[in-house]
Amino acid sequence: MSGMLFIVPTPIGNLSDLTPRAIEVLKEADLILAEDTRTSGKLLKHFEINTPMRSYHMHNEHEITASLVKEMKSGKTLALVSDAGTPGISDPGYLMVRAAINNGIEVQTLPGANAIIPALVNSGLPSHSFVFEGFLPAKKGRKSRLEFLANESRTMIFYESPYRLLKTFTDLENYFGADRKASYSREISKKFEQTVRGSIAELKEQVKKNSPKGEFVICVAGKS
Repeated sequence: MSGMLFIVPTPIGNLSDLTPRAIEVLKEADLILAEDTRTSGKLLKHFEINTPMRSYHMHNEHEITASLVKEMKSGKTLALVSDAGTPGISDPGYLMVRAAINNGIEVQTLPGANAIIPALVNSGLPSHSFVFEGFLPAKKGRKSRLEFLANESRTMIFYESPYRLLKTFTDLENYFGADRKASYSREISKKFEQTVRGSIAELKEQVKKNSPKGEFVICVAGKS
């Protein structure tokens, strides 16, 4: 009888965001696949979870996914976690889920921590329909992607690092216009969580003046 694959979201800030069900699944799994075993090890230690771990990340997922599928087909239950948030969303996970499905293995994804929904709701922008873009291309394809999105009518959500934040707001201003409403949220669920709202031009000036730190989620209103 085949085992199962659980996709388990982990806290993006406050450790209390790990759900009781997630703790139960991690304790009962035969193996935890972790993006970084050092990072996940701290989380497991905090919740007294003693399940064995194995590294599973973007540099080895293509090589070891097939062998992990064999383990699940032999009856093992695996739980996949990333460093923070939900695996598969800008983190390893898609390849494993696809392989499990293609081999008839049951996959369950637990609801839990992510940065996208809190940032969207906090933005005050329309949230009934939206599109998640993740990180914009750093170089190749960036211009064509921004040109395409300039006519998007839904609220757009982007991830960004503090090192490219000013460049991104400069590009958003150039392609979407200075007056388009937007927001950025940083350090969600952490001590210094902050959401700043305004026009793209206003946010660009705020970033230029203060050089905020942390991991960012940018929300931009769609074209009206």
